[in-house]
Amino acid sequence: MALSAEGPEVNALLFSGLTVTFLKEFGFGLWLTLPLLLSLATAIAALGLVAGKKERWSRFDSFYWSFVTATTVGYGDIRPVHRVSRVIAIMIALLGLTMTGILIAVAVHAATFALAAHDAAVNAR
Repeated sequence: MALSAEGPEVNALLFSGLTVTFLKEFGFGLWLTLPLLLSLATAIAALGLVAGKKERWSRFDSFYWSFVTATTVGYGDIRPVHRVSRVIAIMIALLGLTMTGILIAVAVHAATFALAAHDAAVNAR
């Protein structure tokens, strides 16, 4: 693998405190959104248990299926056959997309904050 001309600049950027600032801001954002994220995860698990009961799956299979559906991975190894369970699958997918959107929003905010702080530090020199 050949190093590009930007190699040293990229390494300097990563180890200049930018990464630490991002991680701190991301952790803080997760801390702030934790009640919402936990509520969404609880709703996903509960809906999965309801669908699993209707489909006569084990608790573990219900939990597994609900989070595979929420992350939109959908392996297809377990799938609902009853109409009610399929409607629940749609609700789980929407909740999962919401949860993923929140995580992405927190990461984008943290990256924006870290880059702005880094740019301010560079311009202050």
